[in-house]
Amino acid sequence: MSETRERARRGAREFSCADCVGRPCRSNDVAKFPSYCLTAHVDPQRLQESLEKYDDKDMGHMARVCASVESDFYCRLNRVAETIEFIKRMQYREVGIATCVGLMPEARLFSGLLQASGISHYTVGCKIGAMDKTTIGIPENQKLNGGDGHESMCNPVMQAMVLNDRKTDFNILIGLCVGHDSLFIQHSRAPVSVMIVKDRVLGHNPVAALYNVGGMYSSFKEIGK
Repeated sequence: MSETRERARRGAREFSCADCVGRPCRSNDVAKFPSYCLTAHVDPQRLQESLEKYDDKDMGHMARVCASVESDFYCRLNRVAETIEFIKRMQYREVGIATCVGLMPEARLFSGLLQASGISHYTVGCKIGAMDKTTIGIPENQKLNGGDGHESMCNPVMQAMVLNDRKTDFNILIGLCVGHDSLFIQHSRAPVSVMIVKDRVLGHNPVAALYNVGGMYSSFKEIGK
């Protein structure tokens, strides 16, 4: 058992990449690897297994296209423009969009950009099927309407099934709830990328909570006390 795993077994915190400040792995600066460095202790056999995955025609091609977009447009294109460029370079036949119905205006704008770019696409909203939340055991008091009548459940599994049936080449998530995004990714046959992460409090910009974690308005001031 490794030293870090043994520390974790004893209840001590296990160090990982988030604890590293210098990021020497970017240039393979071995002399600066911390004692807990995952790269320094990587299993050579497992590393080789990961590299062999890129021998797959589709996986290797995707990895190289990602690198080409990064090389050509790093810090020059926003996420939406990068995604469109990636789709073009991958020559996808059809792109699926799985969206929260609450972000349908944003999905519609993105759809328009795809249309203008000559990219075939198909959108599925999260309330597809319009099944009441109680259908899967959600109690009335956990509905946003307080149990005052029908409230359709989010159905990310059905969203994935619809796009699977269309045999989309690539699926994009727009604003699915935490956990619903996981369910969609789990059931999607095509590769998935996230366009918008839902955060109603911070204008769908969850990283703002991290940038302000030490501020007086932070939501996390009580953590660790």
